[in-house]
Amino acid sequence: MKKEIPNPYVDGNCFYCGWKNKDGFKLKFYLDDETREVSTEFVPAPPFIGQGNIVHCGIHLGLLDEIMGWTSHVATGEMAVTSDIQVKLLKPVYLGKQVKVTCRVISRKGRKVRMRAEIEDSDGNVCSVATGTYQILSMGIYESMIHAQ
Repeated sequence: MKKEIPNPYVDGNCFYCGWKNKDGFKLKFYLDDETREVSTEFVPAPPFIGQGNIVHCGIHLGLLDEIMGWTSHVATGEMAVTSDIQVKLLKPVYLGKQVKVTCRVISRKGRKVRMRAEIEDSDGNVCSVATGTYQILSMGIYESMIHAQ
């Protein structure tokens, strides 16, 4: 059974998940209790155009990075930051067509979480695949990073 994950980002300004960001995606994320997979769905629309009606590859990367951050938080109960990410763009994502973004943990070693995520179009085609490692942070380090000037 899927259930919505409460948003841990209290300021609401994130471009991908912030409910206060007027230009953002306002994504909601869900956890499947059986598979432990995190997912979200999204319908890309302008201005996220690469060429013609194709979504810019930077949006692919952002969606994959965002879901990995949420997945690492669900898996550990702590905040984490991207340590490395590798993305393979396999097929275009088109404006106006819903995509599903999913992620699962591959492994956890110490304060690092390794994950795999993918973007799938409404026809079931896998459009992008990413693997990444996220560094788990103590709350003190996380707070000092986000409030640094």
